Amino acid sequence: MKLYTYWRSTTSYRVRIALNLKGIAHEAIPVDLLVGAQRAPEYAALNPGQGVPTLVLDDGTVLTQSIAILDWLEEAFPAPLLLPEDPLARARVRAAALTIATDIHPVNNLRVIGKLKGMGHDQNDTTAWMKEWMTRGFAAFARLIRPDTEFCFGDAPGLADLCLVPQLYNAHRWGCDLAPFGRLTEIEARCLALPAFASAHPEAQSDAT
Repeated sequence: MKLYTYWRSTTSYRVRIALNLKGIAHEAIPVDLLVGAQRAPEYAALNPGQGVPTLVLDDGTVLTQSIAILDWLEEAFPAPLLLPEDPLARARVRAAALTIATDIHPVNNLRVIGKLKGMGHDQNDTTAWMKEWMTRGFAAFARLIRPDTEFCFGDAPGLADLCLVPQLYNAHRWGCDLAPFGRLTEIEARCLALPAFASAHPEAQSDAT
């Protein structure tokens, strides 16, 4: 498999973790978002959304959108499970994961920040914007996960943890106040102690600058 990725992309980070946890061999192909490589015609033909990640399977099938990729990985390679088998429990895990994937990330990604700057907002404005949505999202996420487990929903990381850790990377990067979210940073530390998470970390990628 080939994973088109960018080292600081939180959505790519999610998929890198899942591939590592499930022991799936893949080739990482960097796409430099800062120079607009995602808009190159050959890449745009692969991913019409002009974003990352893109996963190309061994038979040439192309998958886009991180949550869709993670769903496919869970169905095609179920061990270890990222979602519980009970339907109600699965819904709860998905709700927490989507709080980050749909409530925080879309309003904080590179294209949105670029648009805000194009409308006259400076770096201080856009940083405050990102912190606001991260703080709101983390507050909701913290109430959705279990209070009594090593990870978000159990004794092993799952889909919610795969979404949380990359978003916390961004929170640290932009100076978001995480003092109110001690449980989340404790989970983050446990995750980062695992090889699958450590090797997926942005600074561990070949295109890190």
